[in-house]
Amino acid sequence: MGDTGTDRGDDREEFGWLLAHFREDPDGHAEKIHFSLSQDDSPLRWDPLWGGGPVLESRLGTTGVRDPAIVRDDDGRFHLLATDLRVWDGGGLRWEEWRRHGSRSLVLWDSEDLLTWEGPRLVEVAPPTAGMAWAPEVTTDPATGEHVVFWSSRLFPEDDVEHASESYSRILASRTRDFVAFGPTEVMVDTGGRDIIDTAVLQEHGRVYRFSKDEDRDGGYGIFLERGSALFADDFEVVTTNIAGDRYPGGVEAPLVVKARDRDRWYLFLDQYAEWPQGYFALQCDDLDSGRWEPVPAGEVSIPPSTKHGTVLPLFRDEWERLREHGLR
Repeated sequence: MGDTGTDRGDDREEFGWLLAHFREDPDGHAEKIHFSLSQDDSPLRWDPLWGGGPVLESRLGTTGVRDPAIVRDDDGRFHLLATDLRVWDGGGLRWEEWRRHGSRSLVLWDSEDLLTWEGPRLVEVAPPTAGMAWAPEVTTDPATGEHVVFWSSRLFPEDDVEHASESYSRILASRTRDFVAFGPTEVMVDTGGRDIIDTAVLQEHGRVYRFSKDEDRDGGYGIFLERGSALFADDFEVVTTNIAGDRYPGGVEAPLVVKARDRDRWYLFLDQYAEWPQGYFALQCDDLDSGRWEPVPAGEVSIPPSTKHGTVLPLFRDEWERLREHGLR
């Protein structure tokens, strides 16, 4: 999860959480934006809003939206960014094609109150040498105060206009203050060969923790955690690899990490796609540097099936109550 936190200058009571996510249905088009609201001030138990139906849908680009990220800006406005990708379109799974010739744009919506949204609009963020722009996340550069939007892209040589050569996914980034104007593309993560997607960033205790997925199934890192001194530092070191790989050897992705409000405890949500219904399960850790992530006891977790790849927005109590009033009728 990127820096989707509440405005630190606001004296309202922090309470509750909003989860923006998508669903997947192999029998039809369900790649739209859904909201779930925490049942209380814990991010472990969730109720689908508006009866579990979609809140937002895109008819632009590919007409599908996945992997949403939601963020509050410095003025208190909300922005939702998503991957422009429709998988279930009747043409079968064509992952290699989408990695080479997918959309280089993100889909964005904007809101003042989390209830009424403007958009969608397409924002081209990846350069022409990129094959796609997947799984956007947002954090803040503490040195400049800028929002840093980052995503996964395969890059190809400039003379390979057909994107036919071999490549691997990096994490690219662009800076913005208003989610309208975006700065030049920067490379945020480049392993020199590992195919990295779905990076989530946590800034804690003066360090940066990166959770990513290594796509290599043969000897890859799976979901792994790195620690470094700054967002774009070159001193990142691996803390642990293959998180939950023994539980779901068929595949997990989309790390989402949330810090509890009442203690030094972090919850890591991973999206398993090995079996139906797909969706998130939860792990917990009391020491990020230990690399030890244990399953949250089943009785403490309630996540509706098919809740997939999203981010969590910390709320103020009045926002939580307003969403509950309008969305849980």
